[in-house]
Amino acid sequence: MLNAFRLLLPALIPSWNFFDVIAPSPRVEYALTSAKDAAPADWREFRPRPERVSVPALLTRLFWNPRWNQTLFVVSCAERLADNPTDHSQDELFRRIAADLSPDLDAAPWLSFRLVFLSRQGEVIEREVLYQSAPRRRQDIAVR
Repeated sequence: MLNAFRLLLPALIPSWNFFDVIAPSPRVEYALTSAKDAAPADWREFRPRPERVSVPALLTRLFWNPRWNQTLFVVSCAERLADNPTDHSQDELFRRIAADLSPDLDAAPWLSFRLVFLSRQGEVIEREVLYQSAPRRRQDIAVR
């Protein structure tokens, strides 16, 4: 019995050494443009957090929240992209963003995203863009 408890204990009380580094997570912002060479101006945060969540919604989210799981995957891809840019992370971010957008490709057919880090310097919050993708045509992005 004691041996079983020793095996179960690490699962019940996780180690704080789980994280390599504690650092701010990047925010993913996207912009739509009408031409490939147009400078994106209207950047929007991808899946911004709600200001308030009701108690019933909070309780439901404890057990069922697939959208939040996808958002955590997007943040994980963004962190990997900031540390070590790969085509896979960039492709996944494009796919997830394109899947959330309306299917009307005529309005703005080109999609770009960027990774923004926020940091507090005294009383001022600074925004630093660490990565910005080249634009891709929305119709060329394979949405699953």
